[in-house]
Amino acid sequence: MRKKQGFRWNHMTMGTCYYPEHWDKALWQEDLRRMKTAGISMIRVAEFAWSKVEREEGVFDYTFFDEFLDLCQREEMKVIFGTPTATPPAWLTEKYPEVLNAREDGVLYRHGGRRHYNYNSEKYLELSARIVEKIAAHYGKHPAIIGWQIDNELNCETSEFYSEADSLAFREFLKEKYHTLSALNEAWGTVFWNQTYTAWKQIYVPRPVLNQGYNPHMHLDYFRFISESTVHFCQMQADIIRKYKKEADFITTNGIFWNLDNHRMMDECLDVYTYDSYPSFAFGLNCDPQKSDDLNDRHWSKKLTEVRSVCPHFGIMEQQSGANGWTTRMEGPAPRPGQLTLWAMQSVAHGADYISFFRWRTCTVGTEIYWHGILDYDNRDNRKLAEVKDFYKKLKTLDEVCGAEYTAAFGVLKDYDNCWDTNVDVWHKRVDQASDEEIFAAAQLYHTPYNVIYLQENTTPEDLLAYPLLIYPHPVLMTEKRAGLLRKYVEQGGMLVIGCRSGYKQENGKCVMFPQPGLLQELTGSDVIDFTFTSPAEPPVFAEWDGRKIDMPLFNDILRPLEGACVLASYTDSYYKGEAALIEKKTGKGRALHFGSTFSRSNMEMLLRYAGVIRPFDDLLEAPEEVEIVQRVKNENRYLFVLNYMPAAKKINLKKQMRLLYDGTLHTGEVILKPFETAVYKVL
Repeated sequence: MRKKQGFRWNHMTMGTCYYPEHWDKALWQEDLRRMKTAGISMIRVAEFAWSKVEREEGVFDYTFFDEFLDLCQREEMKVIFGTPTATPPAWLTEKYPEVLNAREDGVLYRHGGRRHYNYNSEKYLELSARIVEKIAAHYGKHPAIIGWQIDNELNCETSEFYSEADSLAFREFLKEKYHTLSALNEAWGTVFWNQTYTAWKQIYVPRPVLNQGYNPHMHLDYFRFISESTVHFCQMQADIIRKYKKEADFITTNGIFWNLDNHRMMDECLDVYTYDSYPSFAFGLNCDPQKSDDLNDRHWSKKLTEVRSVCPHFGIMEQQSGANGWTTRMEGPAPRPGQLTLWAMQSVAHGADYISFFRWRTCTVGTEIYWHGILDYDNRDNRKLAEVKDFYKKLKTLDEVCGAEYTAAFGVLKDYDNCWDTNVDVWHKRVDQASDEEIFAAAQLYHTPYNVIYLQENTTPEDLLAYPLLIYPHPVLMTEKRAGLLRKYVEQGGMLVIGCRSGYKQENGKCVMFPQPGLLQELTGSDVIDFTFTSPAEPPVFAEWDGRKIDMPLFNDILRPLEGACVLASYTDSYYKGEAALIEKKTGKGRALHFGSTFSRSNMEMLLRYAGVIRPFDDLLEAPEEVEIVQRVKNENRYLFVLNYMPAAKKINLKKQMRLLYDGTLHTGEVILKPFETAVYKVL
């Protein structure tokens, strides 16, 4: 069982991100009052403002934020104060270049951007600890402050680190893990290509090698090391803040990024998690909004599902309010009228009880002059501000929903070992990404919501039994402990489905020398006698299940049933025509299925139907595929979020009388949702 979440909002709250250092002081009071008029009661500040407190090394001046925070107190504006370690000042990087991160070839990233530091420089840890200590000691009891944000978007911009300090720290990480070089050489299989190490100093973080032929076992440990370093950096700051903050104030950080065990960071460092949500990226460069199988901005529901797995009742620190873009990269269209509300309500539907729009006013200087806020450069009232005000009115009608639980019909299992292995293994990555996308698409199109569950050291069978169906798409790396946990889940009545490419690696990434799916074979009753990527030179591969053809895309395990198992589906194509494609074995009160391919929205429809979990809201309403349906439940009250992502009206049918929370009116039967319109109903 995971650690209980340390902070939850007790009513729906709206905020924005504000940068007083960007604006003339003459604007401050007017800005705060305009925010309050719009319904904004909380702001985040200071995460890029190190020099406003320590302009020169060791010289601290608190005047700037003293003045601003005192104004916030007078204007009754609550503040989330950010630690400024995401952008070290010029005096620091000039004097101590060892704090800088580097490219893989060792060339240092220079001052002028952001997140150009590394987590393992002793000097950066020292100076970061000092600035956090000074800020927390001075501002920790300020009545305007209600929360603290650590850094900004840990592992954003880059999640790989190649400085000299990182190599030194990596060696210490490996010494603690393996103790001896003999054990490390064995775990990494260094006998291959004559990579054997005879001294610790020979080991570095990854460096350029010909044709990217990295040792995959070393690379897997490297990603684990990055996560360890990031959590340590966050923990250092959290420990300092806790010494000085008021008891009720929370500690958070924002965003979910790569090569990081976000669950561990939440459990060990934070009180609540916040996320930065920008659905307009779906319509930016390098995407095709006209592609029929592209769910566009609905993909942020998948990202929010990941956030909810870390922290069930989270906040949004940066909710999109305008177009995205830097002067150097990224571009995207402005939210169309209604989309600002749609995307914010998408966040609320998936568990957010705090929505903070980024940002109050578009910056007139710097790289992010095209990362538009609520207000534009001209500072005039506009349609975005009007929509923020309207969203606030809607949000306040949802106060009774605050703290309600998201309802999931099934669960998708993940673990960080397998997530990081996708960075190492292109075979695994291709298969995993295909299934991840299609499971989400099926859940959306068939209105069958799911939760993501990350298997951790303390996960119990009881945690898993909350879900009648669990899909573990491609657990390439498998351990005895995880296999035992899955067995207990099945024995006690659960239904487990695994896909192709399962169970053929150890925790260190080595392939095992026994039949696939390895440690899961006894549970699934399946034996992989052959396997292959599907060939582009051949027609698509299908299988027949219960008289219906289902697609078996991308990769195929060719299966044989073991004793006690039965074949549910067989291949109808390729050289393995007639062989088993889907095998089921019952164990105890439950059953396990081995599906010999990647998942698609088509074969997922059959699996969800077979498990009896598809379309759990059919007794309440009907909606077209273009509309998302989400349910949150509190005190036996059911709340349905209905979100129309299309620029055209869509018709839904309410099968029971419901109350529209936005205005209290009663509805049943046919309802027309306008383009991008949302509705939140209480089931009566």
